[in-house]
Amino acid sequence: MLKTFVQERKDVTEKELMEYNAFCQLLPGASSSQTLTLIAYKRGGLALAIVSLLIWIAPASILMGALSFLLQFFDKRALDVDIFKYVQPMAVGFLAYGGIKAYSISIRNAASVFIMLLALAVTFFLKSPWTFPALIIVGGIITNFTNKNIPDSIEKPRKIKWANLWLFAVLFILAGTLSELARINNWDFKRPFNMFEHFYRFGTLVFGGGDILIAMMLEQYVTRAKTQFMTAEELLTGAGIMRAIPGPTFSVAAYVGGMVMRNMGPGFQLLGCILAPIAIFLPSLLLVLFFFPIWNNLKKYAVIYRALEGINAVVVGIMWAATFILLFSISITWYNVLIILWTLGFLYLTRVPSPLIVVACLLLGWLF
Repeated sequence: MLKTFVQERKDVTEKELMEYNAFCQLLPGASSSQTLTLIAYKRGGLALAIVSLLIWIAPASILMGALSFLLQFFDKRALDVDIFKYVQPMAVGFLAYGGIKAYSISIRNAASVFIMLLALAVTFFLKSPWTFPALIIVGGIITNFTNKNIPDSIEKPRKIKWANLWLFAVLFILAGTLSELARINNWDFKRPFNMFEHFYRFGTLVFGGGDILIAMMLEQYVTRAKTQFMTAEELLTGAGIMRAIPGPTFSVAAYVGGMVMRNMGPGFQLLGCILAPIAIFLPSLLLVLFFFPIWNNLKKYAVIYRALEGINAVVVGIMWAATFILLFSISITWYNVLIILWTLGFLYLTRVPSPLIVVACLLLGWLF
């Protein structure tokens, strides 16, 4: 996003992108998708935000939905994902590039260095769903001990769109009510109502990204389900493939939605592949578009404006923690190190579009 939307397209400034990213860490749901939604919303309003979000989630959702159909034809132990074997080291290169650029934008003094290192250490060692919002609050408190003045050029207050919150609440209540009615009355086609409610709830409550989502789905559909919709091995297979392909991790919902509906026939399985990602990304869209004007309006207060420096420092620490977490999750081989350095070098020293780097890594995986 930094490479494409800031440096190449100039849709947002570096400062705005960092602020969007920091703000989205405070909300439940898919943070990367919410950040993209805000960029598109600023560029072209609500219509562009919705279209951009759909395009963003479509490739991974289609691949993961297709996997729910194809899994029965594969020996799971021999499922071939070699084409994606260089994607993770490439992602380390992208994250390192983002971390270096974010450091140059947001780290200005000793306090922000301390906050960044604190966030890095806590995020790396303490993988809790509450880590991100707690760190952002702590970082904001620390930088409130400065005397930083609010500039006169701060943005004017924005109009709060209450319709987004009402729609979110109505859908939450309606989904829960229909799901419970379907369960109590044992409707013939109760499962789509139950599944929509489950994934809408996941999108509303999940902090901390894909790992927390996988844990919630494991509890919902394997551990607690009276009728087991899938085995733990099948769920973890989907989670593993999701890590190997590009795209938001919440797109694993398309795979799980298809697996939940598979014994009702191909038509319902396809419905599950479509309905689940819509249900899980919808709360992210509604919440970010409702709360961002509120966040923007609060910046006119000194306590919030001063907190931004600490919040941005926390985000830089989280970015570096993500870099190291992903680095230590792959094999440290000479070719993986070469891919990391090659990606970082291309991003820094050339104007090669980011998607071409991804395509090149996929071709390498296919050829070698």
